[in-house]
Order: sequence, then C-alpha cells, then structure tokens
Amino acid sequence: MDFSRVGLDRATEMARQAGAAITAVVADLATYQPDADAYDLVLALYVQVPAAVLATVLGRASGALAPGGTFLLIGHDLANLDGGVGGPQDPAILQTAEQVTAGLDEGLVIERAEPVERVVSTPDGPRAAIDVIVRARRPATA
Repeated sequence: MDFSRVGLDRATEMARQAGAAITAVVADLATYQPDADAYDLVLALYVQVPAAVLATVLGRASGALAPGGTFLLIGHDLANLDGGVGGPQDPAILQTAEQVTAGLDEGLVIERAEPVERVVSTPDGPRAAIDVIVRARRPATA
C-alpha cells in the first residue's frame, strides 16, 4: 500500500521480474484497512507519520498477517538525529524499536527490534545513518 501509483507499478514489475507476486494498493495510509489475517509478509518501509498515526498503522498492518506471516519494519530511528546522518530532522516522525513493538498486535513474536547502522555516501565520505528494524512473526496455528 502506498499513495504513489508510480512507485507501486515499479514494485509490481520488480516482483514480476523476480518471479514473485505482490498485492499493490493505492490508498491513504492513515485510513487504509487491510484484510485481517491475509498476508504472508507485511513490509513497513520508512513510514514517516506522527506517533498517533503510526500506532494505528502498525496495529492494522500487524493485524493483516496470516498465521506464520512475517512483519518487517525499517525506518529512521530517533537516535539518527544526534548520532547519524541524513534522514528526517523532525523527531515527531522518527521511531524507536520500543515504540514500534508497542504498536504491534500482542500475539506476535518479536524476532528482532533494534537500531542498526546503514552506511551512506556523503560529500565527506561514507557515514552512518541509524535506522530501526523490527521483525515479528505471527505464530502458525496448530
């Protein structure tokens, strides 16, 4: 789900070339309601919204996971403001692992939740940006 048809068309084509299929939906992130228990993989990549909207989005996104499904979020970590390079400079739209995991469905198993460094090229040479990564899994039903 994204607001950009162009971006989703590109992602769909990349998936097709890789022999995979994705479900691409153009919608408003703040109001989109995915089907519950419907997806094997839900990605949330660099979602930059205020905390109240993020909590709603995370709850809906994690609720869309089918049994055995994986949720993966990669975003700009709040620590990047003081310790990293680039990214948004508004702390209201940055995340922490704790904030993300608190917004997920209670039934998920958190497999990884931490800040990670990503090397970026700058005019002064390579520098580290600090991202947050959260991977969680909905247990398979018996």
